[in-house]
Amino acid sequence: QVQLVESGGGLVQAGGSLRLSCAASETIFSFNAMGWYRQAPGKQRDMVATLTSGGDTNYVDSVKGRFTISRDNAKNTVYLQMNSLKPEDTAVYYCNARRSWRQYWGQGTQVTVSS
Repeated sequence: QVQLVESGGGLVQAGGSLRLSCAASETIFSFNAMGWYRQAPGKQRDMVATLTSGGDTNYVDSVKGRFTISRDNAKNTVYLQMNSLKPEDTAVYYCNARRSWRQYWGQGTQVTVSS
């Protein structure tokens, strides 16, 4: 069973930075893509950033220029560097991995941005 463990969330003031980490129990090259999603209270879970095994990235428009997704292959870890945080970035952030038709999710980490 694939396990994804997120860390790095917390409380930060607007304009601050956080780096989220997602450690996978298997080599990340075994996945077609990995990514970060977020879910605010009362809202659906939305894609924030994705990274394919080939290195292609995709970001939701609202985080372009502020967030960066990256990976450390040796550590089987994917990161989300979040800069210039805004209160509207407040949500539970989930790590996601896709392999063929299957998806795997982490347990989520809370990010709260105060104004």
